[in-house]
Amino acid sequence: MRADLFRIVVLMAALIASTAHAVTLRAANQGDAQSMDPHALNEALQLSLVGNVYEPLVGRDQQLALTPALATRWTQTSPILWRFALRRGVRFHDGTLLTATDVVFSFQRAAGEGSDMKSYTTAIRAVRAVGDETIEIETRAPFPILPDVISNVFIMSRAWCEANQATHPVDRRKGIENAASFKANGTGPFQLKERQPGTRTVLTRHAGYWAPVMSNVTEVVFTPIGNDATRVAALLSGEVDLMEPVPLQDAARLKAAPGLKVLQGPELRTIFLGMDQRRDELLYSDVKGRNPFKDRRVRQAFYQAIDIEAIRTRVMRGAATPTALMLGPGVKGYPPDLDRRLPHDVEAAKRLMVEAGYASGFELGMNCPNDRYVNDAEICQAVAANLARIGVRIKLQAEPKVSYFPKVLSRQTSFYLLGWTPGTCDAHDVLSALLATPNAAGQGQANLGSYSNARVDELTAAVQSEIDPARRNALIGEAFELHARDIGHIPLHQQALAWGMKKNIELVQLPDNMMPFKWVTVK
Repeated sequence: MRADLFRIVVLMAALIASTAHAVTLRAANQGDAQSMDPHALNEALQLSLVGNVYEPLVGRDQQLALTPALATRWTQTSPILWRFALRRGVRFHDGTLLTATDVVFSFQRAAGEGSDMKSYTTAIRAVRAVGDETIEIETRAPFPILPDVISNVFIMSRAWCEANQATHPVDRRKGIENAASFKANGTGPFQLKERQPGTRTVLTRHAGYWAPVMSNVTEVVFTPIGNDATRVAALLSGEVDLMEPVPLQDAARLKAAPGLKVLQGPELRTIFLGMDQRRDELLYSDVKGRNPFKDRRVRQAFYQAIDIEAIRTRVMRGAATPTALMLGPGVKGYPPDLDRRLPHDVEAAKRLMVEAGYASGFELGMNCPNDRYVNDAEICQAVAANLARIGVRIKLQAEPKVSYFPKVLSRQTSFYLLGWTPGTCDAHDVLSALLATPNAAGQGQANLGSYSNARVDELTAAVQSEIDPARRNALIGEAFELHARDIGHIPLHQQALAWGMKKNIELVQLPDNMMPFKWVTVK
């Protein structure tokens, strides 16, 4: 009865607000979120959109510092035990109260079969309710950055998931869907009104939200527009108010357009190439009976054949910073003294191919998204042209991320392009998710080519529990140096952010490329 009364009050408040001060924000992106399930895909756009609907225990402020969200405080009661006090009176969008049971359920769901968020839960041994308003998290070893790591684990209603047959996450790898893909019931400042995958998603302000909102936006209409020219035209014509990314070739034109502005800044994302180093024979190659990528000389040949400066200047039009590492400045633990790329040297690459027994090169399939990163397909085309100079004949498959991600996440790839933003803003995230040997608990979940080095695994575990900053940074440096020496992946660059919008839009541009609508104001 109380929940029904609450829903009536919320609906009345929302109706009053919508008629008196209705402000619609029309936002566009080159791609769409793949699901409304907050545990379905560990991808920035996905987490950015659903992060307006769902919330974690620990959030981030406008400087990406940790801040209380659904937990008001947290304490470490022992090296492996943490207690989180839940915020009282928080209600889900359906009016039911948030309890410790929902939090325990959500962590189990995020760590379960099909979840793409396992890399954030791999260090957790158990999550327990201590009454209705406190939960306890036990880690497998000391884990001082636990609050950072769980800032992307969103909390769902156990009762709602059970009622909607959504107790397990949507599994993008296997094509398994459930109601959580198309419906949502979070605690966030916005609630889901309409979901048409690939067409539009409509969010409305949650009148019963537990905190003040620094925004006058009452409705968000989110539209995926894959074609760059169409997306730019939509902003120029006033069809949308805000869009990202701004195509690099159009940034100057939008800056000069009356009533528009372009907000640019650094991004924490690193774009890189991955190689299948696990299979004895590649899935997509004319080399039979062996895997060229198991030979470090081949991996180095690929690295040195790529003209990173040409990609920076011609493909990225200067809006990228070449890197030798799988993380960049702004990430805690970044070792700047190790950020030195191998030289671009085609002749050296040819010699390495000869030494490895591939003097005539070989044919190789390459997977690439065409609507996820800045100029992603163009980058892959440039890489293919570079590799042709050492005899590698690339069969490029560039496709929308709706089909790209399920394929590569299930490791049905031989050579691929990917981008990674550390969700924790810490080097451990890169080590654990990208560099560590994959296991069933979620370690190495985004290490899609299964690079493996036992010492890197040891260092990843040591970094996880090390408290002394100097010692921790030394361990991080050693791990990244080993990975670079192995050429476990081929890092390319950190791309830059570019958002286009009307001049009457005020917002916060975060370097992790998240877009909380609660910080957007339309003047």
